[in-house]
Amino acid sequence: MAQSHNTKPTRKQSERISARERIQEAQRLEQLAAKRRQRIVIAVSVVAVLALAGGTTLAITSADDDKSTSASSEAAEPTALVVPANAGGPNGTVITYGKADAAHTLQVFEDFRCPVCKNFEAANGDAVRKLADDGTVKVEYHLAAFLDKNLGGRGSRTALAAVGAALNEGVDKFKQYHDVLYANQPDEREDGFGNVNHLLDLADKVPGLKTDAFVKAVNERTYAPWAAKVADAFNDSGVTGTPTVKLDGKPITLFSGNRAVTPEQFTAQVKQAAGLQ
Repeated sequence: MAQSHNTKPTRKQSERISARERIQEAQRLEQLAAKRRQRIVIAVSVVAVLALAGGTTLAITSADDDKSTSASSEAAEPTALVVPANAGGPNGTVITYGKADAAHTLQVFEDFRCPVCKNFEAANGDAVRKLADDGTVKVEYHLAAFLDKNLGGRGSRTALAAVGAALNEGVDKFKQYHDVLYANQPDEREDGFGNVNHLLDLADKVPGLKTDAFVKAVNERTYAPWAAKVADAFNDSGVTGTPTVKLDGKPITLFSGNRAVTPEQFTAQVKQAAGLQ
């Protein structure tokens, strides 16, 4: 009589099959993660959309960004629009640092979860501040939240709402808190800025910022609707990636190859674009 070939696998065979399935599942998940990461960053120059050999990664908006994404919020968030004191520009969506009568305007486009923005701030944040403080330029900050959509979470929007609370305390408080957030930026794939307690802890690093009004506004996300408007304004700006910096509308080169330009190079570019040298 013919023997059946439906024999039960041995224990070792079962272990090999199980291990192979785990490896295949891990590979599948990594492929999905890689596709997700691919949507977030590409190797490009900050002042061009062409890839450069050894170039710098630039956080870019996805092709299907729309206003509903930046305006999305949890049910517990407030819906009433409250514009912080000291906000300016169209519908209060621009934050200006520096002397109002400065002859030139330096536009800075950033997302608080953007790692390349952190690199830019670490290299040339002080140069930007000095140019504003000496009256060479006034700085307009145009802030984005598209990385929440690309990466998941709400860290960009929550940080932006907290920045609104800082701006309400004063422009100088905004600038100090802005700098603290970039100096303590979590990995962009994490959502550390989505935790208001973490944002409040970082506020301790700015003397005088953590007033009762500030704490209440951050906890209650008072400026979340305003943050959504600010993010919408970025989406409508035509700027497709962060960081982007312009002097009177002229792009400023932020990176050379895979390195940030030096403060001296950055300052020279700004002054040359302004016709000051």
